Amino acid sequence: MAVPRILIVGGGYVGMYTALRLQRRLRRGEALVTVADLDSYMTYQPFLPEAAAGNIEARHVVVPLRRVLNRCQILSGRITQVRLADRRAEFEPHEGPALTIAYDYLVMAPGSISRLLPIPGLAENGIGFKTIEEAIALRNHVLGRLDVAASTPDPEVRRRALTFVFVGGGYAGVEALAELEDMAADACKYFDGLSRADMRWVLVEATDRILPEVGPDMGRWTAQQLRQRGIEVRMGTMLKSAESCHIVLSDGEEFDTDTLVWTAGVKPHPLVRAGDLPVDEKGRVRVDAGMRMHGTDFAFAAGDCAAVPDLTRPGEFCPPNAQHAVRQARTLADNVLATLRGQPRRPYRHKYAGSVASLGLYKGVAQIYGRELRGFPAWFMHRTYHLMRMPTFNRKTRIVMDWTLGMFFPREIVSLGAIEEPRKEFTLSARS
Repeated sequence: MAVPRILIVGGGYVGMYTALRLQRRLRRGEALVTVADLDSYMTYQPFLPEAAAGNIEARHVVVPLRRVLNRCQILSGRITQVRLADRRAEFEPHEGPALTIAYDYLVMAPGSISRLLPIPGLAENGIGFKTIEEAIALRNHVLGRLDVAASTPDPEVRRRALTFVFVGGGYAGVEALAELEDMAADACKYFDGLSRADMRWVLVEATDRILPEVGPDMGRWTAQQLRQRGIEVRMGTMLKSAESCHIVLSDGEEFDTDTLVWTAGVKPHPLVRAGDLPVDEKGRVRVDAGMRMHGTDFAFAAGDCAAVPDLTRPGEFCPPNAQHAVRQARTLADNVLATLRGQPRRPYRHKYAGSVASLGLYKGVAQIYGRELRGFPAWFMHRTYHLMRMPTFNRKTRIVMDWTLGMFFPREIVSLGAIEEPRKEFTLSARS
């Protein structure tokens, strides 16, 4: 009798945690688990701002799938189509011919991508903040702009280099801006002729509040704290154009910048539409409370790409965040096992515990079970909570070591921008 094959599409929160739970609970020879993702690692996104600011080594916020999922098959490449009708998926490895993967059970967890709007110049000049690569590039870029500003007498070049624009007032935008501004302000003392006052940091948010997850009072307090640091918080304002990095805002102001970070929302990964999966009007996979796809008894989906009913709020769906994704993965894995063994499935139910956000070193904001925290206590809770959620003892230990060393030594201020063009020096030598 053939061994059942479980295909997990995506190696993020849902994909990795589902595979990890299946790996632990499957009997030997009961099923073969395959995880297919473009990268062979999972990124713990809540630590991206700290990685960008240099508080944590970038390699320590990613978890290698091959090490953690040692009893699963890991395929590194791109799934281009998933079909339910014949239980097949098309896979393109990084090199070599495309493959067709047959499966008996399916877990769709490709996550989400940045939701870009048709704004002139945005796609050409902006950068997101969802991956470790973007976090590293942004850190190098910001430090590189300080190098540029400290090395030129041209006031226009200097002004442009020291202007940093972030669009989106949710967690990603606020945390990324706050951590990078804190890092850059700390770095200025090593650059002759630069001070914190020379930099211009702008947060653009289309709605009338930032950090809606922590409530209106904490959102207003956060905006006040950012403004006291000299950061411009533009609420009720939209980005109209970014052609040639010339920023045009809906309130009429125009200026130039070298840095445009887009964090204004996400949308389900387009892979969910590349096949015959049941999707809703927002491009999310339709699932029941047990995360089983509508019309199937073998396919499941969870995380950012799925419309998972929120049983604690009838008629609504679970928001796309890490807290739900990690918990959904546990229930999803158990339901896959239950289906495999002919047992009843259970619905996913989790009451939202609250939110925590870092606003730079020793500064934070939080709302936990209705209680509001700010300043150092919120920052400490942010670090403690996410350290507990970070997979593997190995990564937890390395992160604690990074934090401990940061208490005694200053942050590194070296820009490794050349890492994005590693052959530049070599080709220059070849031409000389």
